[in-house]
Parts: sequence; structure tokens; C-alpha cells
Amino acid sequence: MENIDQLIDTEALTSALLYDSHNPLLFNTCAFMLIFLLFLAIYRMMRRHHTVKMVFVILFSLYFYYKNSAECCFILMGVCVSDYLLGRWMGCAGQRWVKRSIVAINVIVNVGMLVYFKYFNLLYETIANIAGTHFDALDIILPAGISFFTFRSISYIVDIYRGKMTPVHNFLDYAFFLTFFPPLLAGPVVRARDLIPQIQARAEATRVMVGEGFFLIMTGLVKKVIIADYISGNFVDRIFENPSLYSGIENIFGTIGFTIQLYCDFSGYSDMAIGIALLLGYRFKDNFNSPFKSQSPTEFWRRWHISLSTWLRDYIYIPLGGNRCSQIRMYTNLMLTMVIGGLWHGASWMYLIWGAYHGALLAIHKLLHKIWHTPQWIKNSMPAITFNITLTFVLVVIGFAVFRAPSMETLGDMLNQITESPHWDMLPQIVNAYPLVFIAIITGLLLHMSPHAWTIRLQQTYAACPTVLQAIILAAVIFAVIQTRSADLVPFVYLQY
Repeated sequence: MENIDQLIDTEALTSALLYDSHNPLLFNTCAFMLIFLLFLAIYRMMRRHHTVKMVFVILFSLYFYYKNSAECCFILMGVCVSDYLLGRWMGCAGQRWVKRSIVAINVIVNVGMLVYFKYFNLLYETIANIAGTHFDALDIILPAGISFFTFRSISYIVDIYRGKMTPVHNFLDYAFFLTFFPPLLAGPVVRARDLIPQIQARAEATRVMVGEGFFLIMTGLVKKVIIADYISGNFVDRIFENPSLYSGIENIFGTIGFTIQLYCDFSGYSDMAIGIALLLGYRFKDNFNSPFKSQSPTEFWRRWHISLSTWLRDYIYIPLGGNRCSQIRMYTNLMLTMVIGGLWHGASWMYLIWGAYHGALLAIHKLLHKIWHTPQWIKNSMPAITFNITLTFVLVVIGFAVFRAPSMETLGDMLNQITESPHWDMLPQIVNAYPLVFIAIITGLLLHMSPHAWTIRLQQTYAACPTVLQAIILAAVIFAVIQTRSADLVPFVYLQY
């Protein structure tokens, strides 16, 4: 009997360690929390053995990726080896045309993977529709986080070409950079020139970094599980599934709810990724900076998904000519950059339309800024600031309705309900029907709109607390998260990108 029990336990353990598409190893799972605590303990014991520690982190990162994307981890490993060899080749190349050829190879390989895994079926379907032939989608498995690690790969080779960094000579350093698990699945888009110097300096986590890291992990879990998942499962998903069944005001709050949900979901992942990296001794740049406080579309993209927007600026917009050209070409560059940014999110015409929409907003804002000079005292007045923030938020919400809607038909149904059947008089009834949803939305907005100095002060206070008190607070937050999470695992929204 003992042998049978042992066999069952062994089988259960083996099954838990293998890839399961229904149970990925995500930051918001109990399995990850337990495995990460074990990983962190071993990592700390290896702090005096740098090479062993590097290999350990790389192997864990590859396992983490395997648990989320199965055999696609071999694609990640292939990109890693390819980048390393191309970077070394770039360092030895003397002629400019050779270096350009290396950049071209890297871009073709990475963009080619994106086109095949993300866009092949969309292109195939579009061609089939034009030709009037039958379309059968190919069963193509999308590697998790491919958009993120391909962008990191491209930036590494391009930065070497531009002379902003030297090629990495130690393969372990580059493998660590590209496979490092905190930003692997959903960002931030960490650049080699920011992370590799920390790797080579053999960074170690200080007590302050550990405190900051746990604080960010807690805030990320609260944003994701308590706010984003609740809004999504209890309100937003229902609205976007069939907007015709709901009044115009419910559709309006559905789009606002999705905006808050997406922010809390994505910034929550970024918080956790940055926090986990801090626990290991590495510091990433912020990926969000209170984007809904923006007073213009231009400012919004300086605050929202900062690692992507700056990547698009540095590696697409500026190479196209940026603003160092004619006005018409500058606006064209903006449109192309944002359309590419929209398509980066996935194979859907809705993402393309969303990108074009934001490209148009940026172009219009730049044009108005050029021809309409508002006195500084008016710009700095509270009514002007409030108006600008409100208008920008409304424009962003409209854009996210396009982003979330599965089709133009669904978006048309939403607009039809909003314009023809708003039913503002139903607001009290709707609030009574979804009280916790509205509390979550308002809480998300209030937390976002609170002064950044408050967050910094709270973070510093937590980091300065005794270790025992930190552990008690962390345990209390995790307990609250476990108690409020939905029965089914809710993946992070940006995992599909």
C-alpha cells in the first residue's frame, strides 16, 4: 500500500512539474509563489558563486517559460544563440555594409517569427477573402511573450550597430538577459544596455531593494486580482460579449471599466516583474507613470507602457525620420509607428484600427500645438488642467473600446446603444446591481490619481519596517488576494501579445 501511495504521489508531482496549458505558472498563482520562495532561498545561498547562480537563474527562467509555452522554449533558446553569435560577428565586422547585413538578418529573423506565429492566419484569411476562396486557419501555437523577447533581441543588435553598447562576450550574460523570467512573458521591454551592465557588475539585492520588491509584488497582486479580475469577470466581459443586451450607460461604464481593468492588469504585472527583479538585485525602469493624469495624447504615450512607447520611438519612429523632416512626412511617420504598435498587440484589424486612432490623435495634437499657442497662465490653471485630463481620458477610453471589441460589429452595437438608448435614468439601478464593481472601478481610479509622493512614502515606510513586520504584512496581503480571487485562473491580458 505504501508503494502505491508513493507511486501516486510521484505521478502527481511529475504531472505538476510538466507543462499544462490549463495551469500555466503565472505570478498570480499559488504554485508560483511557493516555487519562487524555494527558488529565492536557493538563489540567496548561491550569492558567492556567480557562475553557478547565473546558470541556476537561466535554467529556472527556461523552466518558467516551458511551464507557460511548452516546447516553444526551444525558440527562445534559438533566438538567444542567434543574437549572441550575431552580436559577436558585429563586433568583429569592420565594413559598414556587413554590419547593416547583420542588423537585417536579425530583424528578418525576429519579424519573420512574428509574422508567422502571430499574423500568418490573418494574412491568409485576408487573401482568401479577396480571392473568394475558402479559409481554414492553421493550427499555429503562439509562443508566450514572443513580442517582448523579439523586441529585446532587435534592440540589442541595433544598439551595437549604433555604438550604444559593445557586444556581450560571455554567453551566460546574454542568455541571462534574454531569458530572465520576470519580464519574459509580458514585459517591460527591458533593453540590453540597461540590464547587461547590472549582470556584469554582479548586482546584489540590498535590504532596501528587497523591501521595495515585496511592496511592488503586493501592489501588483492587489491591482491584478482584487481590482482587474473582479471588474473583468463581473462586468466588463459580459458587456463586450453582447453589448446589445445592455443599456447605453452600461456600455459606457463597461468601456471605462475595461480601461481601469487593463491598467490594473498590465501595470500589476509590471509591478510584480519589477519587484521580483529587485529581490534578485536588478532594477528595471518604470513601465507606467500615472497615465490617466495625462493632459494630452502625447503625454499619455509618455506615461503608458513606457518601455514599448520608447522602443517604438527609438527603433521605428526615429529611423523613419522622426520629426526631422517635412510636416506631412512627420505625421506619416507617427501614423506608421502607431499602426505598427497596434499590430504588435496581435493579429486583428481592431488592433490596427486602435493604432491608427492613436496615431491620428498624436498627429492632431502636434498640429494643434503648432498652430494654437495658449498662454502659460491658462495652461497652468486648474480648470484647464481638469479639462485636458478629462478630455484625454475620454479619448483614451474610446480607443480602448476599439482595442477590446472583438469586431467592428460589436463596436457598432456598443455605439448604437450609447447613442440611441443611453438611459441615464438607470444609473442608480445599475450602481445598486453592481455595487462592488463600481467600488473596484472607483478604487482603481483613486489609487491611480493619488499623488505619486504618497506611493513612494508608503513604499519607503514598508522597506524600513522590521523584517518580521514586512513578512506579516506580505502574508496578510497574500491571504486577502487568495480569499478574493476567482475560482478559475485569470491570465494577464498582455500574455496573449
